[in-house]
Amino acid sequence: MSRLDELIQELCPNGVEYKTVSSISKNITSGGTPKTGVAEYYNGDIPWLRTQEVNFDDITDTGVKITQLGVDNSSAKWIPENCVIVAMYGATVGKVAINKIPMTTNQACCNIELDKEKALYRYVFHCLCNQYQYIKSLGQGSQTNINAQIVKKLTIPVPPLEVQSEIVRILDNFTELTAELTAELTARKKQYEYYRDKLLSFNVLNCASVGNSLNNIVVMPLGEVGIFTRGSGLQKKDFTQTGVGCIHYGQIYTHYGTYANRTKTFVSQEFAKKARKAKHGDLIIATTSENDEDVCKAVAWLGDEDIAISSDACFYTHSLEPKYVAYYFQTEQFQKQKRGFITGTKVRRVNTSDLAKIKIPVPSIEEQRRIVSILDKFDMLTTSISEGLPKEIELRRKQYEYYRNQLLSFPDNKATD
Repeated sequence: MSRLDELIQELCPNGVEYKTVSSISKNITSGGTPKTGVAEYYNGDIPWLRTQEVNFDDITDTGVKITQLGVDNSSAKWIPENCVIVAMYGATVGKVAINKIPMTTNQACCNIELDKEKALYRYVFHCLCNQYQYIKSLGQGSQTNINAQIVKKLTIPVPPLEVQSEIVRILDNFTELTAELTAELTARKKQYEYYRDKLLSFNVLNCASVGNSLNNIVVMPLGEVGIFTRGSGLQKKDFTQTGVGCIHYGQIYTHYGTYANRTKTFVSQEFAKKARKAKHGDLIIATTSENDEDVCKAVAWLGDEDIAISSDACFYTHSLEPKYVAYYFQTEQFQKQKRGFITGTKVRRVNTSDLAKIKIPVPSIEEQRRIVSILDKFDMLTTSISEGLPKEIELRRKQYEYYRNQLLSFPDNKATD
């Protein structure tokens, strides 16, 4: 008999109580967002968490920092370390994290400070991770939002603290191993990103003016190398089982990588006749997203047939090596230029006229192909889920999810608070 079995038999042989999150918490709050565009509210030293940073892990830092003035002039509130945080908005709704430092959050984060005499924060974290799909299903509206009232009413099994602690010990062993593997994969990706940026920089954006050659490399605005065309109206309701391939803008940052030769979805022949279509070699770009990182994510289309492209996306027709352009869109050099053109608050956009202003180094076609060949090898090593570390990480995650579900499935003793 395992230690966990012994504890359950001794402390809760008849099952456990299922309690609401609010009944085991000291405080449940949502955060706030300082008014955008007010310089004195941002670039401070106070960590400020956004929902896109909530991803079933520990939060040790945030991508954005705000000032005390930003806190004072918004509903942002300091939360202590080891709160359980649930994302309540958009693509990350229902995802869970734990903050390992005191911080503030945006308004779409629900921050749960637990009563330590009733529940362990890591136990509640595992419980809510286990309910991710259910929490996500509670979302309403076009962005599938939830609110703090929904989080407060969620119920979880609450065994004695000794049982919670043993479950946490078992499940943390799985997550720690996965974290180690993920850290190794992240290191590989950073190495890949370093070489990608180095191969695609040539030190010319800082050394050569537009149109001037340096070591046979010319720096050109994208608008002078090719043409941007906006996609046309295409909604998910227009998808069909078969027909003409199509790419919806949201799929670019959820389904596709650097390039593709098959589409995930299709539209009818009749619909395709009216749609704007990309051809082989075109770069398909998402021009809209909920966050800055995903804006302008791009995929090179390498299929033989023309495909329909949705609005909130565009396609770039050019004479360069297709993968060369797609890899360039991933570099910090491109990202740095892109950030200056992003507009909007909740929905972030870059329009095609501004995309056309972004500069790209253009070496010979032979050099472009050489660089692509090198980057393809790195890309295969770091992103393929069919071999190596990514496959091992996926297997470990599935193992964790299986045992998490088994360990947290208690019979309900129907007791009430």
